[in-house]
Amino acid sequence: MPASTDYWINDRSGDPLLVMTGEVDAALMKALPRVLHEVREVVGERRVTIVFDRGGWSPKLFAAMIKDGFDVLTYRKGQFRRINERRFIRRRAEFDGHWVEYLLHDQPVRLLKGKLRLRQVTRLCDTGHQTNVITSRWDLRDIEVAYRMFERWRQENFFKYMREEFLLDALVDYQIEPEDPTRTIPNPERRALDKEIRAARADLAKLEREYGAAAADNAEQRRPTMRGFKIAHGKLGRQLRATRARVAHLFERRRDVLKRVEVRDVSERAVVKLATERKHLTDIIKMIAYQAESDLLALLRPHYARADQEGRTLLHELFAAAGDIRASDGELQITLAPLSSPHRTHAAQALCENLDQTATTFPGSRLRIRFAMRPPPRIGLAFPGSPAERSTASGVATAP
Repeated sequence: MPASTDYWINDRSGDPLLVMTGEVDAALMKALPRVLHEVREVVGERRVTIVFDRGGWSPKLFAAMIKDGFDVLTYRKGQFRRINERRFIRRRAEFDGHWVEYLLHDQPVRLLKGKLRLRQVTRLCDTGHQTNVITSRWDLRDIEVAYRMFERWRQENFFKYMREEFLLDALVDYQIEPEDPTRTIPNPERRALDKEIRAARADLAKLEREYGAAAADNAEQRRPTMRGFKIAHGKLGRQLRATRARVAHLFERRRDVLKRVEVRDVSERAVVKLATERKHLTDIIKMIAYQAESDLLALLRPHYARADQEGRTLLHELFAAAGDIRASDGELQITLAPLSSPHRTHAAQALCENLDQTATTFPGSRLRIRFAMRPPPRIGLAFPGSPAERSTASGVATAP
């Protein structure tokens, strides 16, 4: 069904920068100009690199983006020449705290009949597949170009996490608002004809193969002339001619059908769409919550070895932990219960110490917030005396 699309713009660390709702069924290529306008409002006049998928491929759009002060980083779309594998060079470097290694080839390319000069960095995979990346950034090393492109997947991970933990796709209300009735969309009638034409041409190709195979296998001793062959395969010939006529008729019908029509011409009901105001408000709250969680994760990372794999899970456990709240002497003391394991509790204690250094006051008061973790309980029992006495005290019988 037709649907409007939310376009999320994230920074290079994966944190959300802004979100906007596009037109119903708008392609990324058509939505990007408005996205860029919104980004410019947020980031000011500094130069920004926009990383996006093949859905936004358009050399004309690239030229306009570069002219407006944006750099491009995306996958190449369409046919391109394969590069000899001997020309690839192994690169290795550290980014964002971990090492990456690629086989890369770097070369300039020209698009728009030579008017647009860009850079192509190609990665050779172990399977032999070649992935071409196009960019206007000439100042970066080839390995960083590849890394930044492939790290766009962190936005997919962001969507998955937000759907599971923040109900990103939840319907927040059932309010509707009028849609622009003059907005043009692909004509559904023409789309249906295109589908019929594809099916008819597939049938025609199948019959032509059968007819050709019959001609190749024709025994000349029995049917030395084409007339005799046609008589022998009259049924197949009639099917072939009928299918050709059907394809021609469908093309004639499509010639008189407009490619695009206005929404009001194809919708019998009132042209409406879901209201966006409340959705945008809830999205803002979710963005702020996620960014705050990311900041806490950054503080936690030096104290927790598996922060990249389990850091947000630890934070969720910390958010749900029981604790005590006490106000005294101008302070609001928050003491949280131990977490599920000692090493998590120690990491949380280090996080509390970092938060204490911010000297944050509780909103609407002058109370400075103090965070602390209650020490974990000791595991096991300790008794004085000999091993035999300790065993007896713990209720365990031992042999003499």
